[in-house]
Amino acid sequence: MLEILGEVAAGRMTPVEAERCLRSRQTVRLAERIALDVDRQRRTGIPEVILASPKRPADVAGMVTALLAGTGSACISRMRAGHRAAVDAAAAQAGATVVRYGRRSARVIGAGPTPVAPTGLVGLIAAGTSDIEPLEEARMVSEAVGCATVRVVDVGVAGLHRLFEPLTGMVRAGVDAIVVAAGMDGALPSVVAGIVAVPVIGLPTSTGYGAGGGGEAALLAMLQSCAPGLVVVNIDNGVGAGAAAAQIAVRRSEAARTSAAP
Repeated sequence: MLEILGEVAAGRMTPVEAERCLRSRQTVRLAERIALDVDRQRRTGIPEVILASPKRPADVAGMVTALLAGTGSACISRMRAGHRAAVDAAAAQAGATVVRYGRRSARVIGAGPTPVAPTGLVGLIAAGTSDIEPLEEARMVSEAVGCATVRVVDVGVAGLHRLFEPLTGMVRAGVDAIVVAAGMDGALPSVVAGIVAVPVIGLPTSTGYGAGGGGEAALLAMLQSCAPGLVVVNIDNGVGAGAAAAQIAVRRSEAARTSAAP
């Protein structure tokens, strides 16, 4: 962008030509069916996330390669075995590092400048071990934005006494926002939101069976919560939960630094 602006300032490029050039650098097209938004993180703070499950492994690998070239990193969710192998191969070819988030999500980080210190702290809570995969999506996005994370697993309402000690530790650590993933009756986010003075994002998961199976009961229970301040994303939408939590955390952290400045 600075190079293009320099060309305009020197009179070697018109503003119209510069605008066309800048737009072309915001999107990378692969074949005729994929358009990657390589400008998303600069524009919104949230990176482009590749949804792997409906795509061919070769296409996912190509998207990873393009994102590494354009942004220095790539986030991938909902991977299967073929996707994982293709992503590993693309990362190896680019000399990049793969960071796993559960079985289905990963970040590929290319060689580049030393990462800056994390901004903001996101708490992550899973009611049960079956809720971990969507929660790992949220962790991936939060860390890709630049937040530190702290995670607690298997503290659901079936044994509510397990929650209080780790939740107290999260609050003392200064978490800026908490994502709570729960399936079945989806009660845990309401419990957490009724205890802490921290923004809570409910993440209903598709674990469950019977009349409210597939996450429907969890979603409706969270939407019907009587705990003020609880906000809810869609079923298994760990990416959306992580993005919301990270945006809150970054802004709270920035506000705290501004108020502390002399």
